[in-house]
Amino acid sequence: MTLAQRLQAGMTEAMRERDDVRRDALRMAVAAIQRAEKDARHPLGSDEEIGVLTREIRTRRESLEAFAAGGRPDLAAQEQRKLDALAPYMPAQLDDAQLDALVAQAVDESGATSPRDTGRVMKILAPRVKGRADGRQVHVLVTHELERRARSGGGG
Repeated sequence: MTLAQRLQAGMTEAMRERDDVRRDALRMAVAAIQRAEKDARHPLGSDEEIGVLTREIRTRRESLEAFAAGGRPDLAAQEQRKLDALAPYMPAQLDDAQLDALVAQAVDESGATSPRDTGRVMKILAPRVKGRADGRQVHVLVTHELERRARSGGGG
């Protein structure tokens, strides 16, 4: 069963349960995948579907932060419920130890020696963590690791 099919089934279930917030979150995700398929002019692969869902989650997170900063806890809570509805459809997230190990491995593979080489490391690391870790968090970890190695004289 594809991700789009699982989202569709979840949306149907949310309709039966009369859970409007969950239904709307899943409906937006299904529509985003359908839009991406139409734009690509071919059915999306699972990685592409996960990419679309990741963008939807990022949008919800940004909305949540904006509503919280704008003093709208009611709308922030609604965005949090939408995030909670989408989260089960994402691949299992990497824990900190797994992420640190992947960052160190990618730095070693790339031969990066300073924070200026962050792009080279991210090019190796991004496909490995796609959908399983927040891109901003990964970027920060890579930068810290490269700064640490630059201070210690290069090696790990």
